[in-house]
Amino acid sequence: MVSARPIIIAGAGSIGCFVGGMLASAGRPVGLLARPRVVSDIEHHGLQVSSFEGADRRLAASQLILATDAAVLAEAAVVLVTVKSADTATIADEIARHAPSDVVVVSLQNGVGNAAVLRERLQGKLVLSGMVPFNVIALGEGRYHRATSGDIAIERDQVDTASQLSVDGLTVRATDNMPGVQWGKLLLNLNNALNALSGLPLRAQLAQRSWRRLLAEQMREALRAMKAEGISPVASTGVPPALTPYLLDLPDGLFQILARRSMQIDPMARSSMWEDLQHGRRTEIDYLQGVIVALAERHGIDVPLTRRIVDLVKAAEQAGRGSPRLLPSQIHS
Repeated sequence: MVSARPIIIAGAGSIGCFVGGMLASAGRPVGLLARPRVVSDIEHHGLQVSSFEGADRRLAASQLILATDAAVLAEAAVVLVTVKSADTATIADEIARHAPSDVVVVSLQNGVGNAAVLRERLQGKLVLSGMVPFNVIALGEGRYHRATSGDIAIERDQVDTASQLSVDGLTVRATDNMPGVQWGKLLLNLNNALNALSGLPLRAQLAQRSWRRLLAEQMREALRAMKAEGISPVASTGVPPALTPYLLDLPDGLFQILARRSMQIDPMARSSMWEDLQHGRRTEIDYLQGVIVALAERHGIDVPLTRRIVDLVKAAEQAGRGSPRLLPSQIHS
């Protein structure tokens, strides 16, 4: 990326601040378009990005462009969109209003439909879909910790944006099958809701067979709906999607031996949906389990567990008391 124009992270929360921090620590000009609370935090404490793998990078606020006003998009060479799915249309309109005509826009969001929303509102601009497989925890005072493994994937384009965004400690790879990659990630993201409902750290939750069986059952429901739609998900880990439910069903000891080869999880990792419930924010349940419910309805397929989890998460949102700390038996009933 020869341009000195900055990479702007639009909607810099946990993922956006981590990605922006890694890019900035590698010498890239980076701007964070974020909520006032996030900007104030970094102005007072700087930005620290760390990883369970041992990376620890610290940046002064002066090493970043910090903004709460979308006018910061005016000089962007690349915009990395990390807002929640429900806010995609709003940020697209801000990009259309402020960003240059030659800007490259990359969606690094959960779900499968965000790039389409961006393209609809940003006609004439290059929009690439992407997938972030790892989890980032906001620790406060400008600290963001990557707690799970995996490389970012974005769809291949003629100027190889993926390799230009790839830096030490943050690998970005190009793919020719972005839809398959996104649907594969959505399958794994079905655990976000279970983690939020359990109140447990991810590693502790996935160490329990009763929780894994709920995830496996959700995946089976999702795979039936995807098959009816003609969707072929691509593995986000080393395990093919069709085999993942069988891996999850294994006894705890055997599962831990096999899973250690395909996923690494920091002991303090939590899902972003858990964090949303804790902070009284709207979750992305409609863009994860909700998508599976819609597919199933289109093809007359019953997905009772997936529907149940949607209802439980929405009830927790309305209650506004954080994670309800349910047991697996309460979710099944």
